[in-house]
Amino acid sequence: MKQGMMASGRHATQGTVGALDTRIVSQLSFVLYLYFILDFFLRFSARIPGYGAIRPTLLAVATISILLFLQRDKLRGRFDDPIFKAIFVLFGYIVVSLPLVEWPGSVVRANIDPFVKAVVFLFFTALIIDTEKRLKWFVVVFVFCQVFRVLEPLYLNITQGYWGSSTYLDKGEFADRLAGAPADVINPNELGFVIATAIPFLHYLLWPLGWKSKLLYVAIMPAMLYALILTMSRGAFIALLVVAFLVFKESRHKMKLIVVAVMLVVGALSVMTPIQKDRYLSLVDHDTTGGASAEGRLKGMVGEFKLGLTRPVVGHGLGTTSEAKFHKWGSTKASHNLYGELIIELGLIGFVIFLRFLYQIARKLSVVRSRFAALNMSDQSYYSRLNKCLIAVFWMYAVYSLNYWGLSQYYWYLLGGLVIAFGRLVDKDSHTGSPDMEVGTEPRVKYPLAHRVR
Repeated sequence: MKQGMMASGRHATQGTVGALDTRIVSQLSFVLYLYFILDFFLRFSARIPGYGAIRPTLLAVATISILLFLQRDKLRGRFDDPIFKAIFVLFGYIVVSLPLVEWPGSVVRANIDPFVKAVVFLFFTALIIDTEKRLKWFVVVFVFCQVFRVLEPLYLNITQGYWGSSTYLDKGEFADRLAGAPADVINPNELGFVIATAIPFLHYLLWPLGWKSKLLYVAIMPAMLYALILTMSRGAFIALLVVAFLVFKESRHKMKLIVVAVMLVVGALSVMTPIQKDRYLSLVDHDTTGGASAEGRLKGMVGEFKLGLTRPVVGHGLGTTSEAKFHKWGSTKASHNLYGELIIELGLIGFVIFLRFLYQIARKLSVVRSRFAALNMSDQSYYSRLNKCLIAVFWMYAVYSLNYWGLSQYYWYLLGGLVIAFGRLVDKDSHTGSPDMEVGTEPRVKYPLAHRVR
């Protein structure tokens, strides 16, 4: 009997140690991923001398991958999510179509690497963010990075006259445009994209809280909007209108929002230079100085679709948009349209597959929202506010992608991973009665649901 008790004790101890080891590995992977996010967006390699020599991005990706492999038993079954399945179909298509594209050598030599670096955001976010606390920390760190990337060049502009970029006007004249800080190699349109990404998170996650959060919101938002004016990014301005429309559509205080919107327009016009006003007016008036560039951008988008249709089935190959433009047009510019880029690089088949990936993201957000509505969930709960935020970000991305490339960029994949993690937590908490699943003013109790979020 003593031997049986001793054996049982040894098994229990081994199980406890194994569980403890798993928790340590899981926590280490989360902390390292947060560091990876900070390193990626704040570009430590450009700020710290000698830091880039250790290949921090590659080292972090490899280490996190190993830590996730050590947790493979814990992660079993998570790849059944429809968003994961859609991305696996995309992977399979890229591999199978590789011998059929126009430049397979370019794909292998130069273009697989940036695609993989972008897609890891989906896997890391979806697999590592598995608790409510981690979700909140991840969102805070991500939004902090985006806000910092905006405020840094704005501060340099105000204090040192920094701009970072310029745009051609007419007759040999140029106008300054605010771009990313010297350590952050993003052009004005990309800085506008960062602004349009951060604003929905700030609005939905800060404003509904207490006075301290509102004070922080009021302090940050004018600076973000002013920075947007200085970028003169018309695409980011349109993307922000999408967010504003969604906020207005769902608000119960529409008249107040109209008054605020009028005040913002008046304030913006009062600080804009004539060139900046002309730039934004060119969206609706092609007779302005910036009208030629706006019309040229539209023609460029149409031209990209036409270029893609020269090889409509499987495309020219992953990441070969610049190469295709060089051979067909003599230009090496990147794509200004994700959807055109998809057809150029992956053909119509890949175009449909990628859109299916986007559809699965939108579908999961819609299912979660319907679930919240069925439960009559309080709009003040964190999950409800985050769901609204992610829906706004999704549609903002969908519209901004008309003016921005993205097949080998991080943003769609990070959003997809965040939606997977969010949906899984909502599903879990709806079965365990989490405080964030509080319904109306009823006690915090368990509300079983008939169907899981898939």
